[in-house]
Amino acid sequence: MKKFYSIILVLSGLFSLEAAQPEKMPDFSWETVPRYMHMRKAKAFTQKEFDYLAKFPLITLEKTTGATTYGSTEKGSLEAAKGIKAVNPNAKVLYYRNIIVHYGGYDVNDSMGAIDTPLLLNESGDSKLIHKKKRGAYDLTNPELQSWWLDHCQEMAAHPEIDGIFIDGNIKALEPAFLRNEIGKEKKSEVEASYGDLMCDLHNTVGKEELLIANIIRARLPNSGLDYLEFFDGSYLEGIESEANGMTRIEYLTKGIDAIQKAARDGKIICFSMGLGKARHVGMGIDDTRQKAERGLAVQNRLTYSLAMFLVCAEKYSYFLAHDGYSVNGNDSSVWLKDFPEYSKRLGPPKGPANRDGNIYERMFEHVSVWLDIENEEARIEWK
Repeated sequence: MKKFYSIILVLSGLFSLEAAQPEKMPDFSWETVPRYMHMRKAKAFTQKEFDYLAKFPLITLEKTTGATTYGSTEKGSLEAAKGIKAVNPNAKVLYYRNIIVHYGGYDVNDSMGAIDTPLLLNESGDSKLIHKKKRGAYDLTNPELQSWWLDHCQEMAAHPEIDGIFIDGNIKALEPAFLRNEIGKEKKSEVEASYGDLMCDLHNTVGKEELLIANIIRARLPNSGLDYLEFFDGSYLEGIESEANGMTRIEYLTKGIDAIQKAARDGKIICFSMGLGKARHVGMGIDDTRQKAERGLAVQNRLTYSLAMFLVCAEKYSYFLAHDGYSVNGNDSSVWLKDFPEYSKRLGPPKGPANRDGNIYERMFEHVSVWLDIENEEARIEWK
């Protein structure tokens, strides 16, 4: 099925990202480290926060954004996007939508009641199957549910303040083991096939004019998920430091780096996200939440290692984010509204692709040399 989609997309001329819609791409420069922002805040942002957010060329507004102040994720996201655009009209703002997890806090959830069996059920008829049985999972095999999900993405993308959709939960839809015991192997295979159908529809509707960024590159998937990138303008990254499918940490990371490099060289947007604090276990090896980072040598070493890995992979339209969790509510994050000195230093374009010798990677930029050792988790970045 995926090969069939590839042929259709190539023949229709949509496979070439920049040839199709170059104007929808985010601003990009090698002058300093190109950066990405991904966060959520339940209350309205302050003007100081809008000024900070507007510095980023690409921003994802996570679920619950503004929901406490404005009543829903939709309303809160639109108000946040308006505030960012008021400072920087060129900033690209993405609206968050999960393809599998049914989160609360959305106005659109009220209309889901008209759909017959919109959520996956186990043998006992229970629908709350994930997140410790707190939430449901969309039944992507249900045509009514597909239309409902797609219509909402189209509606939100049509707002002038929104420049595209960030699609999360892709790994849950595609990972064979996820919910297999609850819904059965056959049903899970049907969910995966339906995911492909829905992403093809999303690509051919919203994706014609708006950005589509998916959390999709992952070494645990066949071909690291690159086969599905035909539907999207790029991939967000998380959980690249893991062990799965019989691979060691080094094998998993090496495969992931290879996939990121290939996608980046093909002109895809790369939202490279790595955590600064100690990882929290959140299931499936996904490293999207980390304990609060404390300033000091440990955080500096982690930042250098993360940034070196990004620079080993980066091409045009690659963006970097170092974080200690995506919630910026209250004092949840210690790096929110703060910049590291490395972000203001001159970078310059790369002088070529990275060289690899075993577990060592090296790369030269106009003003920077990078050395990365993934076996010992060490790195050096020399700024000229």
